[in-house]
Amino acid sequence: MGDMTKTKKQRDPRLDFFRGVAMLIIFLAHVPWNPWANYIPARFGFSDGAEMFVFCSGFAAAIAFGGTYQRAGFGLGTLRIGYRIWQIYIAHIAMFFFIAMLTVAGTKFFGDADYVTKLNLSIFFDNAADLMIGLFTLTYVPNFFDILPMYMVALAMVPALMVLARIHPLLAVAGSVAVYVANWVFDGGLPAEPWSDREWFFNPFGWQLIFFTGFALSIGWIKAPTPTRALTIAAIVFVVAAIPLAHWPIWREFSLLAAWHADLKPWAAKTDYGILRWVHFMALAYLAVTFLKGREHLLRARIVQPIITVGQQALPVFLLSMFMAQATGMLLDQTGRDAQTITIVNLTGFAIIIGFAQFLTWMKSTPWKRMQPATPKPTVTERRDDPAPVFVAYPAE
Repeated sequence: MGDMTKTKKQRDPRLDFFRGVAMLIIFLAHVPWNPWANYIPARFGFSDGAEMFVFCSGFAAAIAFGGTYQRAGFGLGTLRIGYRIWQIYIAHIAMFFFIAMLTVAGTKFFGDADYVTKLNLSIFFDNAADLMIGLFTLTYVPNFFDILPMYMVALAMVPALMVLARIHPLLAVAGSVAVYVANWVFDGGLPAEPWSDREWFFNPFGWQLIFFTGFALSIGWIKAPTPTRALTIAAIVFVVAAIPLAHWPIWREFSLLAAWHADLKPWAAKTDYGILRWVHFMALAYLAVTFLKGREHLLRARIVQPIITVGQQALPVFLLSMFMAQATGMLLDQTGRDAQTITIVNLTGFAIIIGFAQFLTWMKSTPWKRMQPATPKPTVTERRDDPAPVFVAYPAE
């Protein structure tokens, strides 16, 4: 994990690969009643694709913004963080309205399902005048639209931790841990809707722990443990032991496992980010890095490049994936969910996501700047006051 830090010219493929995998998992997980979602990592452990996305986002944020703080100073570094938060805020608002429009269109076009109600947006359309303010102030954060607000709050914490890091890097790490502990002690959270006490589904004061774990490893505040046989065995044992406690078809069949599952549930809570989720993800990350150490060339194989490209375009791909997940669910409602249809639809979704990421990469390469203007063809005009015609070049029209 810690040795993933590279210069921009030698960008480590592991970051983008796992972020790309997270994007594909997020797409599958958000397609309503998608049988393939029964086989994503979340069904076999305490952590899921959200951890992968947030951890990699923290790691990437340190690469993108940490250098700015070092080169340009605290003021410009903080301004750059603020600009990124603004971009994500606009993306969040735009995603809400695009998907809200999709639910209205699906309800009107198909007529056999109320997709507005299914996504729990009826209350927004019934109270748009009041909830519009809540939407823009992030005091109204419906489910399905909650991960980007959490990401914004985590980014907003970066300047404070950078100040602590100037005193000592471990002080910055302690700051993140302190926020996490205080969140659990004082039951912190941010309101998700004005008519109830429901909080943001992704409590940013809990989830910032995994974000800043990635950030700290990337920027060098902490170092990943050296791979050892004992630690590897411990990580494997923990990951394997979590399977029967997290996979409901297993634990529901055994009363003892069901009791353990109930006892551990608060420690694996998703909203406040139970510590078991952090331990489980870090065990998986440790095993992945240990396995790939010395085998990084596997991620440079041509067959893996499409996933890496997806990881390099994480934010726009995420926005597309969330929109496509709802559209795909509507399509499956019409076609049915037999095995063949599910396979075709999911693979088509993967292909669209990968194609979109490759298109964005091509656009960011500014191909128009490499286009050479056509050589003007000379035209002939005759100057009547000269005894012989003179060739004068004019731009061809």
